[in-house]
Amino acid sequence: MFKKILIANRGEIALRIQRACREMDVKSVVVYSEADRDAKYVKLADEAVCIGPAASAQSYLNMPAIIATAEVTDAEAIHPGYGFLSENADFAERVERSGFVFIGPTPDAIRIMGDKVSAKQAMIKAGVPCVPGSEGALPEDPKEAIRAARAIGYPVIIKAAGGGGGRGMRVVHTEAALISAVQMTRAEAGAAFGNPAVYMEKFLENPRHIEIQVLADTHKNVLWLGERDCSMQRRHQKIIEEAPAPGIARRAIEKIGERCVAACKRIGYRGAGTFEFLYENGEFFFIEMNTRVQVEHPVTEWVTGIDIVQQQIRIAAGEKLTLAQRNVQCRGHAIECRINAEDPYKFTPSPGRVTMWHPPGGPGVRVDSHAYTNYFVPSNYDSMIGKIIVHGDTRDQALARMRTALSETVVEGILTNIPLHRELMVDAKFIEGGTSIHYLEGWLDQHKR
Repeated sequence: MFKKILIANRGEIALRIQRACREMDVKSVVVYSEADRDAKYVKLADEAVCIGPAASAQSYLNMPAIIATAEVTDAEAIHPGYGFLSENADFAERVERSGFVFIGPTPDAIRIMGDKVSAKQAMIKAGVPCVPGSEGALPEDPKEAIRAARAIGYPVIIKAAGGGGGRGMRVVHTEAALISAVQMTRAEAGAAFGNPAVYMEKFLENPRHIEIQVLADTHKNVLWLGERDCSMQRRHQKIIEEAPAPGIARRAIEKIGERCVAACKRIGYRGAGTFEFLYENGEFFFIEMNTRVQVEHPVTEWVTGIDIVQQQIRIAAGEKLTLAQRNVQCRGHAIECRINAEDPYKFTPSPGRVTMWHPPGGPGVRVDSHAYTNYFVPSNYDSMIGKIIVHGDTRDQALARMRTALSETVVEGILTNIPLHRELMVDAKFIEGGTSIHYLEGWLDQHKR
């Protein structure tokens, strides 16, 4: 096992990794920007090093500064968390070339799965069902795009091959709008991801977003840890996640989980990863794989009892998975609400000083957050300041516990999306379960403030 790990991230995930290290008696080094000087995890770290100003490009995306910090602090491994450099194959490669262990997949696996076109081709070869779409990236010839769209059938969605996080995608309903949509998405993709390649898929009208969590060690052992339903989204950004997914037959879930395991073995995957699917009319369609720990990993941790972050570290250290698939059992139901510093209905960011922070407690309640009273939420990063996760024996009990937890939570000084979560927890359709990825957008249109 490592003696010291560098955490190349910030916010609640930096604190989460730090806690995992402490339980394992591993020392942690955190890097931070000038904007995060007073962060909780900086104060709690065994060592903390400022690597630059607030701008991400000069701090959390500064590869030389991160690697140099690992060198001067004698860290042995680097955990990238999520976001920032976590799915950057070049960073993973530089980490390993510099003599450190990257706590994540191999650079090759990140490259294959990070490019949506190559990922889809790999999944087709592995027998994982995919959304009908173009064979590879769309060629420059507009006639080819028109031909592909006619073969697939409208509506279609144009996606950036190197995209993610809900960016670089455009829905097209008519042939007249197709070519301009392809051109705009190409331009956006080139600017945002440095890769102008785009591809086309059938746009599913009313799907759910279901994902499968996997763990793979370096000894050819792979586990899938059940599923999560992440369909409550706005602008392609998840805000509520739960496990297991309500209303889907277990045999269907098991079948897709087994295919994800087979795909991991085929591409030689290692570490934690998540296969994301659209689910409609009883069928699963692969959309992408996240080659990192997910924001929503706590719901899987709670229903399986498996610490995913610790498993990431153990796998990176060369240890074997100690569980067999038959030992992975999901118990009860877990729900997570992402708490964002933003207007709850307009979604405009609300940075500033938190004058009161009172998190909830009680049976079956977990809060993952780096916030505290007098904490200053910087304007430079993602607006998420924490997550409330609850667990119950049943989904009804989990919903009741989340309602109680949200009613107890007090955040003053800034706006948060807690009022939105409180309303959604009593929404009849959400309580029923099985809402599509478009449900929240429609709900927001009906409840305009």
